[in-house]
Amino acid sequence: MGNSFTCISHEQEQRPKKSSGGGGNNSGKYKYVRRLSLMPSFRRRTLLPSLSCSGSSSTSSSKKGGIKAKTKKIRERHHHHHQDHEKDSHIIQEQTLAATNLLFNQTPRNSNSVVPPSFRRSTSVVYPSAQPSGTSSGPVSAVQTPKKSSAGFVRSSSSRQRSSTDPMIKPNQLVDKELNKVEGSETKRFVLVHGGGFGAWCWYKTITLLEKHGFQVDAVELTGSGVSSIDTNNITSLAHYSKPLLHFFESLKPTEKVILVGHDFGGACMSYAMEMFPTKIAKAVFISAAMLANGQSTLDLFNQQLGSNDLMQQAQIFLYANGKKNPPTAVDFDRSLLRDFLFNQSPPKDLALASVSIRPIPFAPVSEKVHVSEKNYGSIRRFYIKTMEDYAVPVLLQEAMIKLNPPEQVFQLKGSDHAPFFSRPQSLNKILVEISQIPFKKSS
Repeated sequence: MGNSFTCISHEQEQRPKKSSGGGGNNSGKYKYVRRLSLMPSFRRRTLLPSLSCSGSSSTSSSKKGGIKAKTKKIRERHHHHHQDHEKDSHIIQEQTLAATNLLFNQTPRNSNSVVPPSFRRSTSVVYPSAQPSGTSSGPVSAVQTPKKSSAGFVRSSSSRQRSSTDPMIKPNQLVDKELNKVEGSETKRFVLVHGGGFGAWCWYKTITLLEKHGFQVDAVELTGSGVSSIDTNNITSLAHYSKPLLHFFESLKPTEKVILVGHDFGGACMSYAMEMFPTKIAKAVFISAAMLANGQSTLDLFNQQLGSNDLMQQAQIFLYANGKKNPPTAVDFDRSLLRDFLFNQSPPKDLALASVSIRPIPFAPVSEKVHVSEKNYGSIRRFYIKTMEDYAVPVLLQEAMIKLNPPEQVFQLKGSDHAPFFSRPQSLNKILVEISQIPFKKSS
């Protein structure tokens, strides 16, 4: 084989030899030519010398005999190799079986130990366990199998020695610490009332933060707001608009009290509920809200600043479902002015949420005068939270309401726009928790 071509003969074929000179004497003679299949090797040589296979039949027979002999030797060599492989496999199987039997005999059959004696667990390399007397002090002397508890599990302990200054952690300590945040509160339940055009969706940050402090929180959705199916133009009274809030107080137990929190026009709804359910409200918190006096309407309140608040006039859009000859039925907002008017300090994601969620404000409840008494409304402790960067209800208007109808205490939210639940949620939450823990003042 080498670098030449290997030639394998298939059959012989008779081909007539052309006569030279046109004579007929050579017409009965033939020249035998073999058909060859060629297997190329790495180096090519001229095939013509090796293809001249014409010769005697004895040469062909001798070549065939040589090929048969080589083929026989190859078969015998392969047969011996196969026998050797089977013998080696048989030896490996016997050795594996012997090793398995040896390991099984060394392991105690009735032992309750999870780990065999020959494989011990290490407690620690840096801080090894103390060794009993009589043990060796070799390189693995620090490795010792930890004792098992009566339950059959290995005890786990810290590698550091306990210090006398380490605090003792008692069971339920973390739960008690969380409950202590509201321990000084008269009630652990907040009720949140959204402002005009908003919905319960605006309180999502406040709800989360108050619940983390252990409070129970309810966000009321007023009629025609949020996901309510009622058309805002069909709301004709403050009682109709505040109906979900009134239903909530009716469902409370007789002795149960809540902290009522309102924003914006929700303050008017709060005043209405405070007059009806004074015994169920522990404290009332007005957040940049309409804190009305007796005989006052929200429209009267905002008319005081209407001339000086050009942005409010630009942002408001009056809707006339009953025709322009009749009073407006609702007030909507120009979406392009929402940021400047309501959310000038709020994150963009909250502005986007408000842009697709805010709804028109019913006009009839805004123009309705509220009648409150000192006996009912006046018996509830009131607190006011001022929003210092508010363009919808400016600080001057908030201070005018505080002066006309003074609350027990006033708080300020610096850097807050008209929506502090968006722009300053942490600060708002801190104030609400603080208000919940303010004790009653002792009468002199």
